[in-house]
Amino acid sequence: MPIRIPRGWELPESAASPEHLVLGRRRGLQLGLGGLIGGALGLPAGAALAQGAMAAPRNDRFVAGRDLSPERDVTSYNNYYEFGSSKSISAAAQRLPMKPWTVKIEGLVEKPMELDLDGLLKQVTLEERVLRHRCVEAWAMTAPWTGFPVSQLMKIAAPLGSAKYVVFETLADRATMPGLRQSWYPWPYSDGCTIAEANNELCFMAVGLFGKPVPAQNGGPMRILFPWKYGFKSSKSISRIRFVEQRPVGYWEKLQEAEYGFWANVNPEVPHPRWSQASERLLGSNERVPTKLFNGYGEFVAGLYTGLQGERLYA
Repeated sequence: MPIRIPRGWELPESAASPEHLVLGRRRGLQLGLGGLIGGALGLPAGAALAQGAMAAPRNDRFVAGRDLSPERDVTSYNNYYEFGSSKSISAAAQRLPMKPWTVKIEGLVEKPMELDLDGLLKQVTLEERVLRHRCVEAWAMTAPWTGFPVSQLMKIAAPLGSAKYVVFETLADRATMPGLRQSWYPWPYSDGCTIAEANNELCFMAVGLFGKPVPAQNGGPMRILFPWKYGFKSSKSISRIRFVEQRPVGYWEKLQEAEYGFWANVNPEVPHPRWSQASERLLGSNERVPTKLFNGYGEFVAGLYTGLQGERLYA
């Protein structure tokens, strides 16, 4: 019987098995056949895409410590200002064409390139991670994402030694994104991190959600996840990745520098100027629970910020 030693930041889980874990077992039993399908399609070993499903082996190193949020809430309660400023943009986001999809890699790299998403996925190894997500608005969710460590993408991009930061830019398509008509916003949406943060094992590029491709409203077909940071750092529908020497200024930092900073690490002791960050509301149950430093992932990322006490590390 497998034995796992709980980490100190974990919260108790309920006795009931979440629906996804039950369905995930069925997907796991199908991986044998799925692997054959994936091999025929040229997909990475251990991953399979068939009939709109996305299956990949679960990485249990990152334990969320709480139940999954209901899929219906995760996919219908979304911030995506390109489609509108309300949370109910899921219908409008379906206008976004996600196939074919290309990503440009530019800036301080050995060779600028444009990658087709399907081709990129052949160069990485997919896995599933159940991760916590914390919005600066003080709501939170937990969801199963399929994707790959950003460190794998970094190897493909081959940044130069002079590159200190990475900028992830969201597609800006005026034909399908009505929010772009609001010219007072600094489009296109972008935000960035240090090279060290991008190479951290927790930094994740997601292409799947709940065992299916990431839907448009959640940032499909490809978005980045920084589970230890506030969600505004996680650019959606990424179409361009730039490597730069100077620290980038993100979308929300451009709009409200006093409220949103570069680092944006979750810290319950530092309030947003207009509300407390000491607790968070869980999607689905609406239960309020204490916020965890680094969103509970300090053991993986705290070392990134050693010696930076003089920086404004938290939004």
